[in-house]
Amino acid sequence: MTTDYAVDVLICGAGAAGLTLAIALARRGVSFRLIEKMNDPFGGSRGKGIQPRTQEIFEDLGILDHIVAIGGIYPPLREYLPDGTFRDAASVEHEDATPGEPCHLALMVPQFLTERVMRERLIAFGHQPEFGCELVAFDQDEHGVTAQLANAAGQETIRARWLVGADGGRSFVRHALDIGFPGKMLRVRAIVADVTLTGIGREAWHRFNEGDMERQLSLCPLAGTDMFQIQGPVPLEGEVDLSADGLEKLVAQRTHRDDIAIKTVSWASAFTMNARLADCYRDKRVFLVGDAAHIHPPTGGQGLNTSVQDAYNLGWKLAAVIAGVDDELLDSFEDERRPVAAEMLGLSTRLLDAQKRGDTRRGREVHQLDIGYPASPISVEKPERLKGPFAGDRAPDAPVLGAAGQPIRLFEVFKGPHWTLIGYQATRDLVPSRPGLHIHTIGPRGDIVDHDGHFDNAYALVPGDWILVRPDGYIGCIVGSPEIETLTTYLGKYVRA
Repeated sequence: MTTDYAVDVLICGAGAAGLTLAIALARRGVSFRLIEKMNDPFGGSRGKGIQPRTQEIFEDLGILDHIVAIGGIYPPLREYLPDGTFRDAASVEHEDATPGEPCHLALMVPQFLTERVMRERLIAFGHQPEFGCELVAFDQDEHGVTAQLANAAGQETIRARWLVGADGGRSFVRHALDIGFPGKMLRVRAIVADVTLTGIGREAWHRFNEGDMERQLSLCPLAGTDMFQIQGPVPLEGEVDLSADGLEKLVAQRTHRDDIAIKTVSWASAFTMNARLADCYRDKRVFLVGDAAHIHPPTGGQGLNTSVQDAYNLGWKLAAVIAGVDDELLDSFEDERRPVAAEMLGLSTRLLDAQKRGDTRRGREVHQLDIGYPASPISVEKPERLKGPFAGDRAPDAPVLGAAGQPIRLFEVFKGPHWTLIGYQATRDLVPSRPGLHIHTIGPRGDIVDHDGHFDNAYALVPGDWILVRPDGYIGCIVGSPEIETLTTYLGKYVRA
């Protein structure tokens, strides 16, 4: 079989997961093609919540400011009562920003706007998705994948080192590999529609008949647009009229108001909720990310965020292996991300049950800041620490100073495709420089100054400790001064430019 490659990575599916992976590869100089069988970008609001951890990823990818600019925060929930009055409540439990967690509120950004910003970022790297291009067949061997593509011009055969299926819940890639997708139907069917309307204000997320799964309805003003998102359960069987007239009648029936008029429908869907998890995320040279690997109810705003984080995790690992790291690194993708998806499916299902009872408030559990990989084979800690953060945990932010006195944040130090090594009151020359590694020290003659103790509070290191932060912002390795050899071995195994 030929090993002449057209690209290193073929990405099937140009939604949020595929775009994240493409950006991650583009900024590392890895060759790829990003194909999408739809002729045009997705046009709906579906995944509209951007959780704090995803915001941190977007900061690293260089798009957070654009995302914030086009979106907004969630409005208060306005629950309408049977007597015609209403009461307002916060949609999320309030948490103040901290030095370690600067992103503390979910953002509302309709998915089509989020993906537009991501495509613009990809274009800045000189790449763009190929719409109207479909993967119709593929074979793999020990060296790569041979893929058959079809578009308006005909068919072509290309050879890639790796194939990534980011092609949604009905994934062609997953089906072609015959990977099981067990789970269950949740016996809830719902509509979601993006509409323009009159008769109700944009100051709140309007909710009617909370806890009644036959009459529940919500009208949420979509930040960054002049539209509202309509959501509500519908019968498991039968046709649903998603036209402007049909939706207007549904709204009138469930709100008992005749002053809300639906003017236009931009996008609408009726869907049955499922919770399913792929049996595996990797089959030799093929990977699954995003909805191709897991589907779940939309409660809690976890789907798009989990998909982005799948791709963010896989991107740096693919690049590292292409640069010469042992292929076993790629096994850690499933080791790390599949348990996260399993927990996310459980959380989303529990939140759906709570919503059936009329409880729609969300707390820290949906922010995804506490996700970590302590059991990962690439999380190393010597000696074992008594207090966190631990190897595999998310690396906290902290405001610090550069040695020249300029204020910076640790997230600025971490930002980019490199690994970051920080020695705490340690001798800089103990660890040799290597491509792909940025080395800093805090303490006497260090280039970072912990002027207000935020680093110390966040990391709880002792003099001589070294902490290694992965390209995706998680702690890969923490060693004490007697364990420098462990650190050196780890660097030699995993760190490549």
